[in-house]
Amino acid sequence: MKHFLYYLLLGLGLPSFAQKPTIDQLRTSIVSKLSQIEGDFALAFKDLQTQQTLFINEKENFHAASTMKTPVMMEVFRQAEAGQFNLSDSILVKNEFKSIVDGSPFKLDISDDSADDMYKKIGSKMTIYDLTYQMIIVSSNLATNILIDLVDAKNANQFMRELGAKDINVLRGVEDTKAFEKGLSNTTTAYDLMLIFEKIAQKQAVSPTASDKMIQILLDQKFNEMIPKHLPSHAKVAHKTGSITGVRHDSGIVFLPNGKAYVLVLLSKKLTKPEVGVNAMAEVSEMIYDFVK
Repeated sequence: MKHFLYYLLLGLGLPSFAQKPTIDQLRTSIVSKLSQIEGDFALAFKDLQTQQTLFINEKENFHAASTMKTPVMMEVFRQAEAGQFNLSDSILVKNEFKSIVDGSPFKLDISDDSADDMYKKIGSKMTIYDLTYQMIIVSSNLATNILIDLVDAKNANQFMRELGAKDINVLRGVEDTKAFEKGLSNTTTAYDLMLIFEKIAQKQAVSPTASDKMIQILLDQKFNEMIPKHLPSHAKVAHKTGSITGVRHDSGIVFLPNGKAYVLVLLSKKLTKPEVGVNAMAEVSEMIYDFVK
């Protein structure tokens, strides 16, 4: 009987050990983990069911790197929906673009692009949809600049403002060296990226149909070292990454099989050891997942 009471009491005590942390405890744990890494970080999380949020440096500006390609995709779908072109229309694949500083021409360097297969298509045509797909899933800089020429960065920027994202700045295409030297770079905050991914998740970005198509593209992302890295295979992540020297980002929507979904944005800069930073942010993503599931 004594043994029975012992194990009964032990069993009754187990839930306290298995209890989930509060959102404040989770934030403290994340800050503690990231504080061990040399670099600056920002995080924005929103549970789309409970509306619960967690923010760390969410309004701090970061170089957008390739996260700016999500606003470009959204503007492509917006203009297609407005009848300015069809996503099935074909346009010429070129490698000559104009600097926003003085209109002088520049070309992209294949060695700096993660999608080198795109360069084999120069001189031929691709559909607008296929260019958009390559821009997102393999982060093609060439496809990005072609699409920015098509839709105009100013229009993408204005669309972000209409969606409530006040601090994202989509100024130019990729590798515009003259613009970079003058400090004219695309920037973002974790908060604004959270806002636009929330719009996509809620099927409010352009239209429900357009939002669904954008989610399908984002689900095919080929760079999965951060948000999805430690998540189970049944968690589906529709996301867009970004990286330049000392900078590693990931931003997107996580869909759980039980119907739950959340938006998570992880930004970093001044990383002296990028791989260490990426691994830490992947662990933070797992902590968020364990909190939501």
